[in-house]
Amino acid sequence: MCNALTDKQIAAVVAAGADRPHDVYAACGCRAQCGGCTGTILTMVRAGCGAGGK
Repeated sequence: MCNALTDKQIAAVVAAGADRPHDVYAACGCRAQCGGCTGTILTMVRAGCGAGGK
């Protein structure tokens, strides 16, 4: 997608405490462009991906 974020990157940022898509984008040094990845990021945040289901 626009920012070329990977599941691994997102999972690591969520495990580090990101709890909103905006936090994930900021931690990865980017921001939402087309919004195509926002749904996936939100799903991963809600699932606590990489954080042992926090």
